[in-house]
Amino acid sequence: MGERVSGKSLDQWRNQAKAEAKAVGIDPQEVDWLLRAICDLDSLTLRLGLSQMAGVDLKLSLADLEHRWQQRVQRRVPVQYLVGEAPWRQFSLNVSPAVLIPRPETELIIDLAVDAVERSPQRDALATGIWVDMGTGSGAIAIGLADAFPNAQILAVDQSADALAIAQENVQRYDLTDRITLCHGSWFQPLANYRGKLSAVVSNPPYIPSGILPTLQPEVIAHEPTTALDGGPDGLDDLRIIATQAPDYLIAGGLWLAEMMAGQGELVTELLTQVGAYRGIQVIEDLAGRDRFTLAFRI
Repeated sequence: MGERVSGKSLDQWRNQAKAEAKAVGIDPQEVDWLLRAICDLDSLTLRLGLSQMAGVDLKLSLADLEHRWQQRVQRRVPVQYLVGEAPWRQFSLNVSPAVLIPRPETELIIDLAVDAVERSPQRDALATGIWVDMGTGSGAIAIGLADAFPNAQILAVDQSADALAIAQENVQRYDLTDRITLCHGSWFQPLANYRGKLSAVVSNPPYIPSGILPTLQPEVIAHEPTTALDGGPDGLDDLRIIATQAPDYLIAGGLWLAEMMAGQGELVTELLTQVGAYRGIQVIEDLAGRDRFTLAFRI
């Protein structure tokens, strides 16, 4: 239920919330992100200040706004879950605790896919083929791929029905239901009909070693889905499945591209080499200079 409040009242709330954020080590800018989501205020208006505004229309009551903010401060609920959205590339995606919040560092995976296709001898076959986003979650990578390759078909696989429901919302939001097919199941299990037909397998799978999970920020370990984070004892359980099974589904020259944790590059390279079905294996750093992606082509 919405409410109209005075600019002065909202400005007072904003200043108090920013002080609370600073006190507990949260970026005070998150207060403005929350306000933009529930007030339709732009950045310039917020910079100029709210106190001179006669009134501001909220999508919920000031009491509800305060309740959500206290969830952020006291329980460390990610602000993306509080507003139900997260920015990713040029998109704004629906999110919930059923899906991992799409990270800015993952955005590069789309650019890497585009670059890999551009330099492939089978450029046309890849650009117009069937791609799969393994462990799609919110559908971020699938949507990014559909945007980057307008003549490709995208399969978005996830074992979580709740995650696929969020992905479906995002696919519909960007009018991509004719381009992206949602597939419910674990990794390649729902893709029996696509053996030898996939142009590319792209994934941001769980890759964090189980023993590291308790050390993660409370926003992550207490609120994001553990199944999207836990990669087993060495973090490579799911990457092994994707690496070893993908050759049965990829066309010759098909692309294999996955995100991983910093420091796993050598292990993933060794894994792909041992499979014996890949060429051009390459570890690619993120913008911070850390191992982040591994790319290879099906022999």
